[in-house]
Amino acid sequence: MTSILFAITLLLGVTLCYVAVCAASPFGNCRKCHGWGFEMKTDRKGRMKRGKDCRRCKATGKRIRVGRWLYNRWARIYGAGTAD
Repeated sequence: MTSILFAITLLLGVTLCYVAVCAASPFGNCRKCHGWGFEMKTDRKGRMKRGKDCRRCKATGKRIRVGRWLYNRWARIYGAGTAD
C-alpha cells in the first residue's frame, strides 16, 4: 500500500513541477537545431560553419512546450464555448 501511495505522490509532484515549468517558461529550445536556429555544417577542411535555417522552429531556436500547447488549446476552446 505504501509503494502505491509513494508512486501516486511522486507522479503528482512531477506533474506539478512540469506545470510550473510550462507556466514560467512556455518556450523551450528546438529539438532539431538545439536552440541555435540553424544547423551546423562542416566544410571540406572539417571546420564548422553555419548551415541552413531550421525549418522546424523557423530559425527562432525556440518551440512551445507540450503542456503549454495543451493549455493554450484548452483555453481557446473554453473561451469559444463560453463566449456570448
